[in-house]
Amino acid sequence: MSARPLGTLARRTTRPLARGLAVAAGSVVGSVVAVRTSAPHVVLTFDDGPEPGGTDRVLTALAERGATATFFVLLGRVRRHPQLLADVVAAGHEIGLHGVDHRALTDLSSAEVTRRTADGRAELEDRTGRPVRWSRPPYGRQTVRTWRAVTRAGLTPVLWGPTTWDWRDISTEERRRAAQRGIGRGAIVLAHDGFAGPADGVDDGPAPILDRGELIGAVLDDYAAQGLVARSLGDALVTGELVRTARFRR
Repeated sequence: MSARPLGTLARRTTRPLARGLAVAAGSVVGSVVAVRTSAPHVVLTFDDGPEPGGTDRVLTALAERGATATFFVLLGRVRRHPQLLADVVAAGHEIGLHGVDHRALTDLSSAEVTRRTADGRAELEDRTGRPVRWSRPPYGRQTVRTWRAVTRAGLTPVLWGPTTWDWRDISTEERRRAAQRGIGRGAIVLAHDGFAGPADGVDDGPAPILDRGELIGAVLDDYAAQGLVARSLGDALVTGELVRTARFRR
């Protein structure tokens, strides 16, 4: 047997260890990125609502197809449109916190992130009469610092896989194709029932022109053709378990 260089042996020994440590770290400091399940479920999530003309049409599309979803709401919009929040809850969907407004958490101090998250959670629970478990950082932007601040407030950050690209000015067919990329059992799909703007503390340009209910109906029909049904995160966890990954970006 020929001798191998010591450095090669060290690299081959440490790589599996490094991968193992990364997996372990993800389970400790990771965000939810999917659900491990044998059921034909995809997790459908909506951000930036509630919004008249968006949330109501999305609710109709979901009801017509027997689907449930998790809505990550903005508190400023909840205060402006409390009846829409009540409609989401009454229809059997799940509520998560997207933020007091849509400012990136990475632009705020750790203390402010914790305070805003804790206060937001308390307000949503008061309004809905239900526990709130999940949060989603605006733009998906988070660091280890902001992740810790959110978890200190008692919420679990949730990211996503496939997305409908419904914040972009593109065609419906392009959005439907985007929603297919990476789809499969337990995938978390990002969609929007509103579009954040200056009233939400940000300026991301003009809102795209689309019927959000029509888009979601088409996406759900595409999933149904593959034997998949949409469920809220909480509903999917009845038979599945969380998949976490350490995913951070400023």
